[in-house]
Amino acid sequence: MSIVVTGATGHLGRHVVEQLLEKVPAGQITAVVRDEAKAADFAARGVKLAVADYNAPETFGSVFAAGDKVLLISGNEFDKGRPAQHQAVIDAALAAGVALLAYTSAPGSLTAALADDHRATEQALLASGLPYVLLRNGWYHENYTEQLAPVLEHNAVVAAAGAGRVSSASRADYAAAAVTVLTGEGHENKTYELGGDEAWSFAEYAAELSKQTGKEIAYNSVPGEVLIGILTGAGLPEPLAAIFAGVDAAIEQGQLVVPGGELSRLAGRPTTPLAEAITAALKG
Repeated sequence: MSIVVTGATGHLGRHVVEQLLEKVPAGQITAVVRDEAKAADFAARGVKLAVADYNAPETFGSVFAAGDKVLLISGNEFDKGRPAQHQAVIDAALAAGVALLAYTSAPGSLTAALADDHRATEQALLASGLPYVLLRNGWYHENYTEQLAPVLEHNAVVAAAGAGRVSSASRADYAAAAVTVLTGEGHENKTYELGGDEAWSFAEYAAELSKQTGKEIAYNSVPGEVLIGILTGAGLPEPLAAIFAGVDAAIEQGQLVVPGGELSRLAGRPTTPLAEAITAALKG
């Protein structure tokens, strides 16, 4: 029996594997990757590697075994038909008879286009009859803290979210919840709505950046179409820019505020404050 993590060298996947290594023997972990070279550090520590690609369903034919617990980390290729990519993993897991398939989804309250692929995958997973866990992850701190260069260059946080608030948390926080589910018992057929302990507004985000940098950083709230123009002007494809603008609109409507403290309960600790994530990013 293995704990199998797809997308294991991605941003979230790396956190999951690292935290699994603290809880179970390396030989019980299988990291599914597209490029073995990127997982050489895991292999050196005894983690098993399996090479497979969401875009090539046949590559998943021998990845899973009966009794495995699987974490399906959602793909990030928005233009490649993610539900079909995820279906390939679900089909292979069903054929192998895995014990559990956990999927990193989006908050149930989110109606933006970004959530469509997640809802389709959830429906496919439930229809498969596999024992499942829906990890409905809220927004990540890193969605913002990894994009600080333009903010610091222009001394402005620009978003189309109005006064909306976000219950974000760090990737490490969400990874901790996934590890709890993968290594624990009693999570079958559960849906967890996950978000940070403290919601914040973009004005508060800009204020925290100002405090930590000593610069006067403003929050510029703009209409969605203006944000799309800014993002496409920076080189982002228009469909992707529209997705991001749609998320901001959802934030303004309160759809990324996730109450309940489920993430900190599963992680076994409070979630990482946004201020701490900003500090780490500025040092990095």
